[in-house]
Amino acid sequence: MGQRQGSGAGLRQAEAIIVERYPQLLRLAYLVLPPDLDRHTRLLRAHRAVQHSLRGAGRRARQGGDPLVAVRAEVVRHAAGRRRGPFPPWVWGLRMWPTAEGLDEAARGLAGLSPYARAAHVLCRYDGLDEDTAAEVLAQAGAGDPGGGVRAALAPGAGPGAAAGPREGAPGGTGAGAGPGRETILHPADVHTRPTDLLLRRTRVRAAWGIAAVLLLAAALTRATVAGPDSGLPATYAGAPAARAALDPALLVRVPAQAWADTGRVDFTAWPARGPRTGDRALLARALGTWAAPPSGTAVTFAPSASAEPPGHPPQLLFAGEPRPGTAVVVFLDADRVVRYTEQGGRRSLDIARTDDAGVTTAAAVTLTRDGSTARRLLAPWIATAGVRDLAAPATAARPLPIGPDGTVTTGFAHEDAGRQEPDADAGGGAGGGGCGPRPVLEVASSPRIVEKHAFLLADRGGLLPVHLTYTPPAEGADAPPARQPREATGPAASARWAQEACALDAVDGRTVRAVNLWDFAVTELPETPGRAVWSCTRATRWTGQGDVQIRLRPPAGASVAVARAQSTAACGRFGQHLLATTLWRAPSGRAYQLAAGSREVAEIDATGSLHSRTPGRTLAVPAPPAPAPPAALTATLRSGAVITALDSRGGGRD
Repeated sequence: MGQRQGSGAGLRQAEAIIVERYPQLLRLAYLVLPPDLDRHTRLLRAHRAVQHSLRGAGRRARQGGDPLVAVRAEVVRHAAGRRRGPFPPWVWGLRMWPTAEGLDEAARGLAGLSPYARAAHVLCRYDGLDEDTAAEVLAQAGAGDPGGGVRAALAPGAGPGAAAGPREGAPGGTGAGAGPGRETILHPADVHTRPTDLLLRRTRVRAAWGIAAVLLLAAALTRATVAGPDSGLPATYAGAPAARAALDPALLVRVPAQAWADTGRVDFTAWPARGPRTGDRALLARALGTWAAPPSGTAVTFAPSASAEPPGHPPQLLFAGEPRPGTAVVVFLDADRVVRYTEQGGRRSLDIARTDDAGVTTAAAVTLTRDGSTARRLLAPWIATAGVRDLAAPATAARPLPIGPDGTVTTGFAHEDAGRQEPDADAGGGAGGGGCGPRPVLEVASSPRIVEKHAFLLADRGGLLPVHLTYTPPAEGADAPPARQPREATGPAASARWAQEACALDAVDGRTVRAVNLWDFAVTELPETPGRAVWSCTRATRWTGQGDVQIRLRPPAGASVAVARAQSTAACGRFGQHLLATTLWRAPSGRAYQLAAGSREVAEIDATGSLHSRTPGRTLAVPAPPAPAPPAALTATLRSGAVITALDSRGGGRD
């Protein structure tokens, strides 16, 4: 009797700790889980890890251990020891993700650490544990080298924010400075939700009632009608009838043809099923079966950080047909993924891309096939007109393209391999893209049924989804109104500037990038040279939310010059609008100058080290110290009083 009472007391203690510290424990599990999971799955599995920790933690507490250490250890054990369960918990009709936007950035920053090192990072940098206590948690969680995990987590440069605290104005804190005052901000307990099936809720409910009848025949018909005799479904499907139902072509989600015109959510979920083979049950079954368990010889590619897991519920059918003779293509939507299945000459291939937060422009097209220098694309149902234009020739009008009855168009594109190459540092652009050659892009216009006079550009950079191009002009004068958010790159000023900087697209990997914005953040007079030079920041924003930037200086005559590059940075984006850049520039006379320029809120630029200067305003141009003096350190003071540093190759420029 005493033992049973002790066991109950341990469970009650563990339960009290879990309830009291649920947000922190949820954050611990969320950041320990594998980095390649999508946000919805990661969030649900984090909840499962915390809730499944109760019994094990109660047992440890009964044996005399510290209940809080035991709970943390069980959470880490569940999150680190189960890379993939057969399926995550299901939430019917909703997609969920954390409100704390910095949380996923922190997860990506920890991707290079082991699960136990990720746990140590959270325990020490967020929860405030000392190294010995964190090591004790890892030891109870089953880590082979607890001390090594802690040392790896706290090593210089390990994880996000290892060297400094959170940036002022940054969404959440991820560094060592993220103390108790930040802890209620950066956790996943508060979530956003959105419907996954609002358009077909009634249809899905009817389908759910029909699943029971379908499962009665599953044993006899599944191999023949769901996956085909050669699919070789994984063993996890044998005991998961609901999961096998996800591979039934009869249960695929099919959106009505005009749903896009009657919804406030204009993205991939509003696409109807199109193509002449949407009723081909055998083709759809092969596509689903290949997705669940690719047969030997299947070419499978997926974008970095995209999950290759099979569907856990019936996906949405977007297309099934033959874009060209002898090639069958099926396209599915599964939450934040688009999956393309291709059959050609007896060979199969599977391509998976991320679609996080896609919208009117980033959900506007999917590439079905490529052949030589042309591509066949399926356009969104809200696209009314399409044409192709040369980005490097702004004076040339777009050539109209016919849109087929199934919503497909054929366009040319720049060579796919260009998206894997880094452009020359001095590559620039005059008219014609600075010698980069033609840059064909797709210019499309949305139907007036959803928005009036909305045209935008899409560039093929080798991915399943094209890249949306935008432009932000400079804000002239201290009292000028701030530039609007990135606007479409279809106006005369945007066309002229993109023609000059078209070579920048050569560094863009279309498998990961969803949009590229060209921001002219400053205009300055160069010493000894008549005319004005333009400072620009080209930001390639990935589907994950991270961005890679390139700062360039374009003098009045000649090619643009690369000033700085940074990867996985907020600079030049919505949450990185304050910018300072600097470079050494040599005038025609041969004299060297230190140049710097800042964004609109910069009030003063200071140089220290080998150069001492304090200049009011947004630009600086002073003689550079003679060689071999070390580079000067430049900072800028904003109107708010905050100080930022010049962006460098490591992504500096923090407030």
